[in-house]
Amino acid sequence: MGLSVLYSRALSGMEAELVTVEVHLAGGLPSFTIVGLPETEVKESRERVRAALQNCQFDFPVRRITVNLAPADLPKESARYDLPIALGILAASGQIPQGRLAGYEYAGELALTGELRPIRGALAMTYRAAGSGRAFILPQMNAPEAALVEGARVYPAKTLLEVAAHLSGRQVIAPYAGKPQVAALQYPDMSEVKGQEEVKRALEIAAAGGHSVLMMGPPGAGKSMLAARFPGILPEMTDDEALESAAMQSLDGSFDVSRWKMRPYRAPHHSASSVALVGGGSNPRPGEISMALHGVLFLDELPEFERGVLEALREPLESGRITISRAAHRADFPAKFQLIAAMNPCPCGYLGHYSGKCHCTPDQIAHYRNRISGPLLDRIDMQIEVPQVREDDLLSKTQGEASASIRKRVEAARVRQIVRQNKCNAQLTVNETEEFCTPDAEGEALLKLAIARLDLSARGYQRVLRLARSIADLEDSKTVERRHIAEAVQYRRMDMNKDVWK
Repeated sequence: MGLSVLYSRALSGMEAELVTVEVHLAGGLPSFTIVGLPETEVKESRERVRAALQNCQFDFPVRRITVNLAPADLPKESARYDLPIALGILAASGQIPQGRLAGYEYAGELALTGELRPIRGALAMTYRAAGSGRAFILPQMNAPEAALVEGARVYPAKTLLEVAAHLSGRQVIAPYAGKPQVAALQYPDMSEVKGQEEVKRALEIAAAGGHSVLMMGPPGAGKSMLAARFPGILPEMTDDEALESAAMQSLDGSFDVSRWKMRPYRAPHHSASSVALVGGGSNPRPGEISMALHGVLFLDELPEFERGVLEALREPLESGRITISRAAHRADFPAKFQLIAAMNPCPCGYLGHYSGKCHCTPDQIAHYRNRISGPLLDRIDMQIEVPQVREDDLLSKTQGEASASIRKRVEAARVRQIVRQNKCNAQLTVNETEEFCTPDAEGEALLKLAIARLDLSARGYQRVLRLARSIADLEDSKTVERRHIAEAVQYRRMDMNKDVWK
């Protein structure tokens, strides 16, 4: 009898849980069984492993082979277990020594020739496994992203033969020591947007405090153009934010090392389902809100999304997390994103346009706007109008302010928030809002008047205070003053039109 034990990782949401791979060889009729809740991809590894071992000139044991992937109640998916299963068979059959197996964790898909193919989730696994004290042996193509984790020891391998030779001590694999080839961060520039100075001011406030925004305006006013340039005025990502965002993108294999520290920008089509937006599936995968982690989620034509899809945004907008529950499994994904949404003022899009070509009835307008529920609208911090670009602005050859200039002011305001409360204003709790965002006497009087006349909800009141705090931070004001409250209230003005927003 032969027994070997190795370690790998399973992806469960953002958690990469430790999986113990046990391989047992016993007498009896030849068979190859994998247990431990394997999905189809894992079961198919029997044929890949058999062919890879034979093509690498190893002996495939003609015995009863049992592979156990523990814990047994954790679903196992993908082909990442090919490498540890193959090595376990070699160790259990005495073809490689077992002495060095326990010092590593293994993941990799095997080609029939024994080559190692890249896997998804390499960065996410290394991100969670760095504290285990073990090194990670991975396919060579996954090494650059896995090595982004500080303190991780990554050994890149091209083939099964290389790994076997390394564990046998015949030919040592050198740890990966390369530096990522990171391109300069390049975003579309805000200077390309003609006019719209009031809207740019609102987006600067949103960037400074991490606030969500809904823009309403006619077609061609520049809503999509402004949204695409919004990431360029956000502060540079911290190392922790960049690593967490990259680990999330690694889950679906979309991470590109050259885009390290570039804020994600996701713009799903309005036909997207709730599963595509928030995540799901029998083996839960992250959706667009999680893929936009520490970046921007842009929802164009907001009323055209299905009602259930939009309502699914309510919880993550508040909590910054999404929990996907299934009968046998639950996965948690972070969902800290900035929502930038856009919509037309009416079904035809030209309500209030100077051309007067809108013929939508009040009922049609109300029905169109009421596709966005009051509770969702209440969770969006800023609701602003984007007017048609004036002719003078459109024909002007003068460029607007560059994104880099705006970003300097945003970064300065964000630093003030981190020093004061260690988080941006949009993430403040109720108690923290009362502590850090209390206005002066004149500001408090104006706020009381706004609550009485505009019928602000408790949530709306809190969001006005946080907005005012962000405006004050941009001015480097220690206190929240009346003018800050006045400007913040103006960004909730869609709530004021009670004939439409019921």
